[in-house]
Amino acid sequence: MGYGDDGGGEGIRRRGCSFSKDDFLPEESFKSWGNYKSALRQTPARWMDRVVTRSLDSAELEVKARSNHEMKKTLTWWDLMWFGMGAVIGAGIFVLTGLEARDDAGPAVVLSYVVSGISAMLSVFCYTEFAVEIPVAGGSFAYLRVELGEFVAFIAAGNILLEYVIGGAAVARSWTSYFATLCNRQPNDFRIHAHGFTEGYNYLDPIAIGVIIFICIIAVLSTKGSSRLNYIASIVHVVVILFIIIAGLIKSDTKNYNDFAPNGARGIFKASAVLFFAYVGFDAVSTMAEETKNPARDIPIGLVGSMVITTTLYCLMAITLCLMQPYTSINVDAPFSVAFQAVGWDWAKYVVAAGALKGMTSVLLVGAVGQARYLTHIARTHMMPPWFAQVDAKTGTPVNATVTMLAATAVIAFFTKLDILANLLSISTLFIFMLVALALLVRRYYVSGVTSNTDRNKLILFLVLILGSSIATSAYWGLSENGWVGYCVTAPIWLFATIGLKVFVPHAREAKLWGVPLVPWLPSLSIAINIFLLGSIDRDSFIRFGVWTGFLLLYYFFFGLHASYDTAKEYEGQFSKIEEGATNGGGVGKIELNDGGVGSKNSDPSFST
Repeated sequence: MGYGDDGGGEGIRRRGCSFSKDDFLPEESFKSWGNYKSALRQTPARWMDRVVTRSLDSAELEVKARSNHEMKKTLTWWDLMWFGMGAVIGAGIFVLTGLEARDDAGPAVVLSYVVSGISAMLSVFCYTEFAVEIPVAGGSFAYLRVELGEFVAFIAAGNILLEYVIGGAAVARSWTSYFATLCNRQPNDFRIHAHGFTEGYNYLDPIAIGVIIFICIIAVLSTKGSSRLNYIASIVHVVVILFIIIAGLIKSDTKNYNDFAPNGARGIFKASAVLFFAYVGFDAVSTMAEETKNPARDIPIGLVGSMVITTTLYCLMAITLCLMQPYTSINVDAPFSVAFQAVGWDWAKYVVAAGALKGMTSVLLVGAVGQARYLTHIARTHMMPPWFAQVDAKTGTPVNATVTMLAATAVIAFFTKLDILANLLSISTLFIFMLVALALLVRRYYVSGVTSNTDRNKLILFLVLILGSSIATSAYWGLSENGWVGYCVTAPIWLFATIGLKVFVPHAREAKLWGVPLVPWLPSLSIAINIFLLGSIDRDSFIRFGVWTGFLLLYYFFFGLHASYDTAKEYEGQFSKIEEGATNGGGVGKIELNDGGVGSKNSDPSFST
């Protein structure tokens, strides 16, 4: 294979930006059609092997060698905090706030932001422990490989990549709209109307393409350079946001708050599920752990600090908007600009548009950095072609992965209308965040060779009850308009399951450097809230989620599974500390205790990759 040797021997091979078959399918299963047919016949056995296969913390760190060159450690907590704010303060707050206030929550949209913010903050805590303990570019993909296995990690990673591509395309389209506002024009004035195309895909957006190309150049050249640009843009953005809040409150009218929650709790939670889009992106910061100077200090400060500031600003902006105008009069396309026009400050719309452009530029930049690092780490495991794992020696950035992801983003942004894109977003993210919280509970309560069979069985029981009760609560919320009896059953089950986990299952491991507080309560609550918000998402989003997941399964069973299986065999014996799930014919090997392993890990150094 073209990748492999940790040491720098002839196992590592590079040809620059090449496109031969071995750059994409170098594994044994793809050497010939005969090999591939044989691999397909072994699919069930190989899949069972991958399902029980888990990685090690040390293995996720070792696999960085497959990128040939390491990413440069240049980031501090200050960089991460501004990256965090740059990642999330963008199109969500400037576009969706007005839509959800008018259609669902009314002035209570501020409570919707509180709910979404709490859910995001709980997920942030779960991410920080993993990012500190496993500081690699893989983000949630690496964390889930360690705790829940390769198969779950791949499905999760495929969905988070979809979120980044679609989210980036949505922001790029919004960039054009706000640029048009700044020029005192209509958004479609800067788009090309293709009359022969289907409605929703017939306004072509060349400005979005230009913005994405600019972002790509910055992201490829330097992570530190990206940080500096984001830092400057975010400072300007925060200044504009403070202007909106202060100036808006000067022109506020408390009478606009008379009908605070016109659609009650259901409207608040429905809006909260949609507004979670406004928080999508913070997990990109965890992918920068590999480039952080002191992960144990910098990651918790950077992630938690940025989320506290962001949530506070969101709530203040939502309050301001609904005090300036009756919620029924809010414009859904440019709510803050039109609100200032409504109170007689026409000039302020230009300030708002400029601030929105700065914010969306930051979101695009941080998203570009994060999504490329996800793809890089997936490719290191060979579940995606290893060509994407290459890190440029000069820039220290994953050039191939960055260009590929942004090219996909540009294609979608060029054709697809914003509202179609916005409807695709939240479900995958909530699903990923739920899995990360679940993985944290597994990490704390189960270590092979330490946890007894009895404690393992109790852990499984309590986790099933937590998940089951959370799903039942969400389903009851989605199906029952006015009922409440079901909550009297599901909520106590969740409560007693979490108490049972706290009381009857001993911790098998404590965090070494920085740990999530209030375990198991905090991750269990994160699971419950994320699943509950899923119950407020429309059916079409679940259909799209199912279609994309089906595509991922097809790719995995025809390519990713066999590539990762071959990689596992090639690296067998490379790591000395291994656990459960050997690759020898798909069987299961001995369990050997390691000092940091979790769960039923495998003796398969691939997953040890």
